[in-house]
Amino acid sequence: MPDGAHSWRTMGAVTNLRVVSSRPHPTDEDGRRAAKLLLGALASDGLDDVPFELASLHQKYNTFPGEVFMVLAADALVEGGFNRDEPFSHEDVRDRYLAEYNFRGRDLQKLRYALLCAAATNGGVAPDLLDEVSYWGTDDFWLYSMFAVIAYVRAAAAHLDVSVGEMCRRLADRQHLDL
Repeated sequence: MPDGAHSWRTMGAVTNLRVVSSRPHPTDEDGRRAAKLLLGALASDGLDDVPFELASLHQKYNTFPGEVFMVLAADALVEGGFNRDEPFSHEDVRDRYLAEYNFRGRDLQKLRYALLCAAATNGGVAPDLLDEVSYWGTDDFWLYSMFAVIAYVRAAAAHLDVSVGEMCRRLADRQHLDL
């Protein structure tokens, strides 16, 4: 485990990651790898090293793998049965589904943006990620998108009264991934 991995849940250790992919553009295979890595770790409750592994896929000045995670998070809302008739409440999302993470200030605002982007994606709206994310002055959208997946997968599992692992398997099937 990299130095500081034990404290990444306080956000500072993760948001200061400087590992980026040396590839010029992410490939479809990179997207599948990112989705599989996150879903597999979430299914086995082994999230501790995931941000460090995902950082190696992220490319500087690029929202990848954030876009991949927006689709996963949107799929979790669909799979969980959330819609206009049976909506998901954002009111307690942090406390209920991300309680082990410590978000404050700008981190909290970034999380809210990622959660709402996933909901917009689910509703058929393509958010202008680059415009918003460039305003942040940081290169960490992928991280907050990862948290949106975690929150929505946990919420969907709770809503359907299935395990998080089962929900991850359902999402992997939707994405044609083997976990």
